[in-house]
Amino acid sequence: MTIVKVSGADLDVVQTGSGRDLVLLHSLLTDRSAYDLVVPALAKTRRLTLVNLPGYGASSPAGPDVEDYADRIAALIAAMRLPPRTDILGNGFGGFIAIALAARHGARFDRLIVADALAGFPEPAKQPLRALADKVAQDGMAGALDVAIRRMFPEAFIAAHSQIVAERRRALERADAAGFRTACLALAKLDFAPVLKAIRNPTLVMVGALDQTTPPAGARELAAGIAGARFLEIEGCGHCPQIEQPQAFVDAVNAFLPPA
Repeated sequence: MTIVKVSGADLDVVQTGSGRDLVLLHSLLTDRSAYDLVVPALAKTRRLTLVNLPGYGASSPAGPDVEDYADRIAALIAAMRLPPRTDILGNGFGGFIAIALAARHGARFDRLIVADALAGFPEPAKQPLRALADKVAQDGMAGALDVAIRRMFPEAFIAAHSQIVAERRRALERADAAGFRTACLALAKLDFAPVLKAIRNPTLVMVGALDQTTPPAGARELAAGIAGARFLEIEGCGHCPQIEQPQAFVDAVNAFLPPA
């Protein structure tokens, strides 16, 4: 683990592997350990920078908007002197951050992969995020665990993979409650539709066909709003393909990104 100072804040990062650079940004519902199942395969040909987002691990909290998180990742890219041919991959909350990063700082990196994110949540989907923020404010991270697990995984996966579910619960318990609440509220108010046209990075939008948190129809709309973006739906998968279907996830990443 390395602590990188950016704009007076700490970012907790790990680097592994060698080759073309790939930065991995995790979901609201977990920490960077969500990528553990795919790191060995990806690190064979890429240098991976795995970030604990603000409020996770030893990373300092960020401001109230997703753009604040994106600005911090842009500062990290500069501080670590990652080259312009670096690629960015974000899942869930990390995907939303990656979209904002591309819209605001797209010249700092090359290709963009957004896994299970949207241009914005429709109004009915915003209320569960606000309710989750309120629950955490009242009960701490313990109040988020059951809801979070069901936002991450389909019921059949939960029933069949108790060990993985337990690991994800433990990871989420370690998150900073105030930071988690800030992120929930940031997601509830974002609207990227007006800025998608600013994204010039070659983009892949992937989504689990069973994702109830960021459904495929919304992910398809996101892809349609980014010039030239490709769209991939992973069958039988929910919100975290790198956990549920790691080989399909690795295959999709390697098919889209240039060789090392």
